[in-house]
Formats: sequence, structure tokens, C-alpha cells
Amino acid sequence: MKNFCIVLCVLILMGACKSDPMSNLNPLSLLPHGIPITIMAPDSAKVRTMDLLVQKDITVRGEDGYDLQIFASDATSSDVAKIASELKGEVKNNPYFSKIVDESDSNGFIYETKLDSTSTSYGFQLVRVMGDREYIFQNALVGTFSEKEIRTMYQAVKEKKK
Repeated sequence: MKNFCIVLCVLILMGACKSDPMSNLNPLSLLPHGIPITIMAPDSAKVRTMDLLVQKDITVRGEDGYDLQIFASDATSSDVAKIASELKGEVKNNPYFSKIVDESDSNGFIYETKLDSTSTSYGFQLVRVMGDREYIFQNALVGTFSEKEIRTMYQAVKEKKK
């Protein structure tokens, strides 16, 4: 009976200590890349910046399905909810769009796409406006992502409330 109790306690502790995907992420300042924002990213993350004249395209790629893209440009509006709504409209026009999975934040959302009945992928878009600059965070355009990977990236770029 004593051994059974020990095994039961160990199993309960193991269940309680499930790995939080955010625990593998650390603060990463994007200031050296021209963006005054800090996000959470894997230690292995590599940052690549392309200046496309009208906007900057910053890619942050790490391990475990972390593949993030940020577009920085002059703000089109100071109303982040309006910008997010416009982005949502663009996503819904994708022929493979399936449904909005989470729209609990006014400045972002998570969505599902289906290529066919066997191929489901997830994506997200999140907007921040700082001064006269607009930052659109999203998953990388190439690749398929699980809902867990997308939720991890989404949480990693959300502005932390103070």
C-alpha cells in the first residue's frame, strides 16, 4: 500500500509539472533590429531583417515551431481594433480559411485554415501601434503550425500588462 501511495504521489506531481510552452522562451529585444519592442523567443532564435522601403519585415525563427514574422510600417490608424478587424477580413477572404478560433483580444486573433479534410493549420495576427508606427505580428507565411505552436507565439508577442 505504501508503494502505491508513493507511485500515486509521483504521478500527481508529474501531471502538475506539465511543461508550459512559455517556460522555454526568454525576453528578446528587437531594438538592435530597429524595433523598440521586446518579445518572448527561444534562446536559439535567429532574427533576420529586410527593409522593403515602405515597411520592415523582421523574421524571428527558433526551435519547436517558433517562426514569427513582424511587419513594421507607418501607422494607418491609431485604432488597433480597426486594424485588427481589417486583417481579420483579409484572412477570411483566404479560400482555405475555416474559422476564427480565438478573438478575445481586440488587437488580435487566432484562426484555422483547412487545405482539405486531412490538413488543418493555424495562424494568428496581432497589431500594436506605438507612436506613428504600426507593428503586425503573425506566424511565418511558409509552413503549417499546430494550434499549440500558434498559441505559444501569440502569447509570446502579446504586450504584457503592467
